[in-house]
Amino acid sequence: MTPSNTHRLTRRRLVAGAAAGASLALPGAALAQAAATPAPAARAPLVGHLAPNPVEFKKTMQQFIGSATPQAEGLQLDVPVLADNPGAVPVKAKVTLPITDQDWCEELMVVAELNPIPLACRMQFTADTGTAEAAVRIRLSQSQTVHVLARMKSGKVLAGKQAVTVAASGCGM
Repeated sequence: MTPSNTHRLTRRRLVAGAAAGASLALPGAALAQAAATPAPAARAPLVGHLAPNPVEFKKTMQQFIGSATPQAEGLQLDVPVLADNPGAVPVKAKVTLPITDQDWCEELMVVAELNPIPLACRMQFTADTGTAEAAVRIRLSQSQTVHVLARMKSGKVLAGKQAVTVAASGCGM
């Protein structure tokens, strides 16, 4: 079956399902947003939306760090210096401090300093996890510094960062 035939068959099944009482639905918030979105010709260009947001970056970092003094020891990062695919930059982080029943990594956060939305991902762990490590791929809008923060149960905050040069913009794709 060719791809175009597969597409037609899928479309027929959806239409037949809708006729039989099945329906495809979006959440109410998405429907309201779609109704309020102007036609494509009337939309503003996306250039302003892709600009760095230093206020949001500082706010995100401060909320996570709080009154703690971040320390570099205990957090191992593996982030490329040169990213050939800005739409999927690999970020690996591992807390190397001992994980015990009294102290473990509660949360790990990846922040891209110059992205329009700086918070790339946030993960939570428990003492039962046994280790606190994660590997994710993030999208970068331009060459920038990627920050990784980890909060321990004791309140200690671990921090690491890596400057990443990207070949082209990833957020505007």
